[in-house]
Amino acid sequence: MIAQLALRNITYRPWRSVLLFFGFGVGVAVMIVLLSIGEAMLSQARNEKLVGGGTITVLPEGLDVEVMKTGGIGGLFFSIDHASFLYRQVLAGPRYRGEVAAVAPQIEGRLIYVRTDDGQEFPAHASGEIPSATREVGAAPEIVAGKWENDAGDRRWVAPTAFELRNEIDHFHMPSDSVANRDTWAEWHYFNVLSPDRTRWAFISFIIGGDVTGTKWGGQIGITLRAQNGATRRFATTVDRSRVRFSTTDANLVFGDSHVIVLPDGDYEVRAAAREENGARGRISVALRVHPAPYAYFPGVAMGSGGFVSGYTVPALRASATGTLCVDNQCEQLSDAQSYHDHNWGVWRGVTWDWGASRSGQYTFLYGRVYPPDSTASIPPVLVYLIDSLGFRAVFRPKLISYEDGRTVRSGTTILHVPSRATFSDARGDDTLRVDLSIEDAIATDTRPRRAAKESERGDPLGTEKAHRYFIQMKGMARISGRLDGTPLAGGGIGFFETYR
Repeated sequence: MIAQLALRNITYRPWRSVLLFFGFGVGVAVMIVLLSIGEAMLSQARNEKLVGGGTITVLPEGLDVEVMKTGGIGGLFFSIDHASFLYRQVLAGPRYRGEVAAVAPQIEGRLIYVRTDDGQEFPAHASGEIPSATREVGAAPEIVAGKWENDAGDRRWVAPTAFELRNEIDHFHMPSDSVANRDTWAEWHYFNVLSPDRTRWAFISFIIGGDVTGTKWGGQIGITLRAQNGATRRFATTVDRSRVRFSTTDANLVFGDSHVIVLPDGDYEVRAAAREENGARGRISVALRVHPAPYAYFPGVAMGSGGFVSGYTVPALRASATGTLCVDNQCEQLSDAQSYHDHNWGVWRGVTWDWGASRSGQYTFLYGRVYPPDSTASIPPVLVYLIDSLGFRAVFRPKLISYEDGRTVRSGTTILHVPSRATFSDARGDDTLRVDLSIEDAIATDTRPRRAAKESERGDPLGTEKAHRYFIQMKGMARISGRLDGTPLAGGGIGFFETYR
């Protein structure tokens, strides 16, 4: 009966029946496709090898996951900056060793160009992995023949020795093609050392200045000795370029008989000798071994636009110094004295900055920002980099530093008002940080041409005319407060700070 009714309905309205059959068929086909796609996505989600292994995938910030899947043009130029640092200190670092079992860095489908011996170029897609790490997250490919093992480059990327790490982040640089006025180029190693009684300190700089790609350049050793609220003695010696040795592959810098050398265990050997300035007969010699604390380094940043280049790294954010400091043939023995080392490079004429580094109990922090010579450029936020005994802890970005100019200092015949206190703070979600600086001592250097090269080891070594021409170096107490991961943050210690007036 039902079959007869269906047959008569089809013959009575044939076109309507055809349309209904077609629509039903399309609906069934779409459902089958959707179920197939859903099953494939579920299978992919369950199969670690299809998503790079592991249980969590870390991607470059701003990358659309759909772009990553389809290989769209928007995914061509994404990368994770300082990926090796992120691997060593965060993902595979000691802090999360109990939670993270394995980490594998991977590059998939990166566009490269292959050039043949006869000059032809071919586009290709390349991938990169650390074999041992990829195996640990369960994503190793099936090896049909041969071996797939870590080479020396893989080992250095994952776990460099202290010696290799220093040379990796602390080597020297050549000016890029974008630098038009290469005579304004400068690069230097900087160390500071604090006496055990915290009332005396030394600033030690090994500076290369000028166009190092040509013949008009040379070196200078500058050493400043300061007694708190007392006398300042400056020592300097210039070194002809023929006696200067620097390298873009290692951190060693040789100035005749003086040098900064990375020792096999990763410590720095610092030896320097200089004469007192302004016609005085004083002499100074330094022989120190600077020992950076484990994990206590800042990997570095470099920025540039329109011919302006500024680079900075801190291989020894928290360090100790042992050795001798001899002035006028009277030597002081130092043992595990508080110390610090950083490295700067770039175009420095007309550049100013805010900077500081301090211990604060179990923590050590670094802050800073650079003002390029272009006065129309926007004011960048302050970068605050916080570490503890396990390395990197957090980054904050305060918008401003509030200075209270309650001290006065003399520079030549000029009396300047300089900071007596400074504060800055920031909140990142539930994490907060406040830094309070109490300045105990300050000195000012006039950075105008001709005088700058003689008086300043840190501030604008090439000299310039600018609105804020006085370089202010300060020493004082830093205290931090706030909350981090729900835990109170507190600590205090001695640090050094810089700004301009």
